[in-house]
Amino acid sequence: MKEKVSIVICAFNEEETIAYVVRTCHELNPGSEIVVVDDGSFDKTPEILAELKQEFDFKLVTLEENRGKSNAMVVGVENAEREVILFWDADVTNIKEEHFDQLILPVVSDESEADMVLGSPSETLIDYRVNPFRSLTGERALRKKDLIPILENIRDIRFGVETYINLYFQAHGKKVKYTLLDGLIHPTKYAKTSSSKATEEFITEGKEIAVTLLQNYDLITRRIGNSFEEQGGKVRESFEKLQQEINERIQALLRNNG
Repeated sequence: MKEKVSIVICAFNEEETIAYVVRTCHELNPGSEIVVVDDGSFDKTPEILAELKQEFDFKLVTLEENRGKSNAMVVGVENAEREVILFWDADVTNIKEEHFDQLILPVVSDESEADMVLGSPSETLIDYRVNPFRSLTGERALRKKDLIPILENIRDIRFGVETYINLYFQAHGKKVKYTLLDGLIHPTKYAKTSSSKATEEFITEGKEIAVTLLQNYDLITRRIGNSFEEQGGKVRESFEKLQQEINERIQALLRNNG
């Protein structure tokens, strides 16, 4: 199962956690391909990754300058050789083996339980169990063939990348599953940098997400149309079931009164 998976880890200045994340992904996923994209880091991340390369084998792509999350993800996919892509954040901790199973199994199962699985860390500022922003999580598994057609569309949209991927999958009727990764810790921006810098980054990301939504109105309308079709099907099924129950009760009454 894991032999079908390429784990793509995009990192920018993650010297505190990058060694733990890459090593843990490697140890818990024997047989999987590990692809690390260093997105122009200027802290100790490059040196740490170079040392890890001496410890065990993984594919390392080093970009000379930071071009943003979406470009790093695209580069990771372009260098991945397996059937399933598992994107994994470079700043999470308390990674467990079951987290990978939760994300990968529904995609690779014979029943095709899901086309994409989004995994939300349980230990973060936002409770993803009740928060609508759970779809923006960085932990997600999906088939490479489903990403190939949109790689150029997402290359330069930076933090709008998760929004676009979600819209695209929903607009094309793909099955999306959400799962809670119990115990996985994801730090907030305020824990990683100054309050002013974190606020600035939140504002920038919000703008990039908003621009992505505005520029892809066609995907939004197609998604809404799919929702109406799905709801229409459910309503029709409920009506047919109710009609069948009424017919059965009428037939029973006729028999009893016959």
